Amino acid sequence: MKRTYLLIITLFMLVFTETYSQQDAQYTQYMYNTISVNPAYAGSRDAINITGLYRNQWVGIGGAPVTQTLSINSPIGRNNKVGLGLSIVNDKIGPTQETYIDIDFSYTINTSAEGQLAFGLKAGGHLLDVNFQKLNQYTNTDVLLNTDIENKFSPNIGVGVYYHKEKFYAGLSAPNILTTKHFDESLRGNANSSFLAAERVNYYGIAGYVFDISESLKFKPATLIKLVSGAPLQVDLSANFLVHDKITLGLAYRWSAALSAQFGLQISDSMMLGFAYDWETTELGNTEFNAGSYEFLLRYEIFKNKKILYPRFF
Repeated sequence: MKRTYLLIITLFMLVFTETYSQQDAQYTQYMYNTISVNPAYAGSRDAINITGLYRNQWVGIGGAPVTQTLSINSPIGRNNKVGLGLSIVNDKIGPTQETYIDIDFSYTINTSAEGQLAFGLKAGGHLLDVNFQKLNQYTNTDVLLNTDIENKFSPNIGVGVYYHKEKFYAGLSAPNILTTKHFDESLRGNANSSFLAAERVNYYGIAGYVFDISESLKFKPATLIKLVSGAPLQVDLSANFLVHDKITLGLAYRWSAALSAQFGLQISDSMMLGFAYDWETTELGNTEFNAGSYEFLLRYEIFKNKKILYPRFF
């Protein structure tokens, strides 16, 4: 059975064979921040789940990405079949700032005595700000750079499916299925006009399994696969160990991009603290201005119906 789950995780890595790129915010601790990429995750932990994450990428490089996320989700109703959540993501890159505010909805069906399959829907809005004054402009005669973009609103709809058992999970999702193009309204109809930004569909595949090595040691391999039209496929592989249900230690590899170290501390049954550090393996990592990427996570949960037997990885 365990070989079967490892095969499923491997298949997730092989299913997406075309060439795509990354556009949404990036996370190293994706296994604890699943709600940001898959709305079907809402309510799956049988608790009121509040998670905050802060990521500072490529520290030392001006205009590098800085991301904050805050989410809350919970099952509702007597049978816990319905999950609701609120997700807020703020992402800054150079002169741009993007804010996503979404409502997450999920409905779960039992597929076996242990397995559950959830279907999710994400709906909300996206705000885009671009401050061209922060750019080192070669010329100030470009009409595109004369007017900043302020609170440019775009609707957002996303979908996902999420299957989980006590020690296994897998999911597929597209958090934003609307292709939105932002451009200078004054140039509409001008053949020389160009898009300032285009939001494309990002697809995610996730999977993981928990192995009991001993009474005091658990091991979980996990993967996240992310693709979007226009650039290389992103594959994240992680290997985490949970010691005495309190301390998590792990390593991760982002294919052709970065190596990561992960640390987690289960402060109590309700509170968990996580930290991750990325070393770039690309040419960008060889520069003296890049001190790596840092990520902090804090999760707090209020258990309504039952107390968990041990802290879950996912």
